[in-house]
Amino acid sequence: MLPGIGIFGSGNIVKIIVPYLKQKGFKVEALWGRTLSKAEETAKELGIPYHTNKIDNVLLRKDVDLIFILCSPHLQAQIAVKALGIGKHVVCDKPAGLCQSDAIKMVHAAQYYPSLISIINHSLRFLPAFTHMKKAISEGFIGAENEITACDIRVQMETLYLNRYNWLCEKSMGGGVLTLIGSHIIDLISYLINQKAVRVHGIVKTFEETSGTINGIRRITSSDFCTFQMEMSGNALVTVTLNSHLPGIYHQEVLICGKNGHLLVKGGDLHGYKKSTQKEEVLYLDVEDLQKSDKLNPLMGNIIPKPYIKGFFKMIGSLKEAFLPVEDKSGWIKQPVADASTFEDGLYVQAVIDALYKSSARREWVRVDMITEEPDPNPLLSAAVRRTGISL
Repeated sequence: MLPGIGIFGSGNIVKIIVPYLKQKGFKVEALWGRTLSKAEETAKELGIPYHTNKIDNVLLRKDVDLIFILCSPHLQAQIAVKALGIGKHVVCDKPAGLCQSDAIKMVHAAQYYPSLISIINHSLRFLPAFTHMKKAISEGFIGAENEITACDIRVQMETLYLNRYNWLCEKSMGGGVLTLIGSHIIDLISYLINQKAVRVHGIVKTFEETSGTINGIRRITSSDFCTFQMEMSGNALVTVTLNSHLPGIYHQEVLICGKNGHLLVKGGDLHGYKKSTQKEEVLYLDVEDLQKSDKLNPLMGNIIPKPYIKGFFKMIGSLKEAFLPVEDKSGWIKQPVADASTFEDGLYVQAVIDALYKSSARREWVRVDMITEEPDPNPLLSAAVRRTGISL
């Protein structure tokens, strides 16, 4: 039996995902919104029976066993930790909170409750072109994994901002092309080549601080352009360019080069080239054709490119399989979503993003350091306890 779902959020992605969840047989039982009026409006539009603006009112419902966190990043850690603590499965939108401090709390909560599903929506992993690319890499199409030499990723898209001021415009609230798009790319590369970033060098820029509707006192602080390099643990070098200045398009190319050839995902298709044959071949053709998926167009906002929604749909399909009954009682509920991004992966992505912001500010290469413990909320008090041995 499929679990009842509680949704946190009321934005465009919620309006796209909820109908698909219902189509797949899930029951969406409750919705949380930032304000009660917004929650009521969205719940009525989507046919959700219960709405609220109080987090606990959703988490404590007996008919809700699976939580989708699709709200702004500053609330993600709080909701995820609470949900896991009372036995709810969690699917959290990217990135994992605002910083590593948020992400490590989510990691520890997931470690305390390993039987629960806890995954991050890094949905590019589930696009068929990338699953075929990973398979080709593991089978040695371009050589052994330690023979991968270079990866080049280019994303060109329109602005991330809507026609009104909200958290997407604020770097401190998790907005910007680096966090919203770069987080997907950082996760995807590590997933494909099985290597993690060791050092990074990047430039993160905000070229347009105002728009036609966002001006006056308020300024946009979120990044709209980013280019960076990553030295990987297996000696591969990754270059990434994210440009959100091209209106009306979304164009993404992922190129991975190895000793024996290269693999290229362009659009939804996978191309492969072997030096031994000196021929390029189509290894996977996207017959679903993202560019003709018109039924999504009325709901698609600037901040939700079609590849990410398609990948999210694929992930939901795998999620459904995880809750279907299995004849083999030894089967583990997490198996169908084993390829999904974990909270640990989310922590790694946050570590890379932190390093890139430091690199851009210092204009130098910066080492990627992941924290392993939650930061002390009161370091002065802790120091006093260590010094005196008296616990207050």
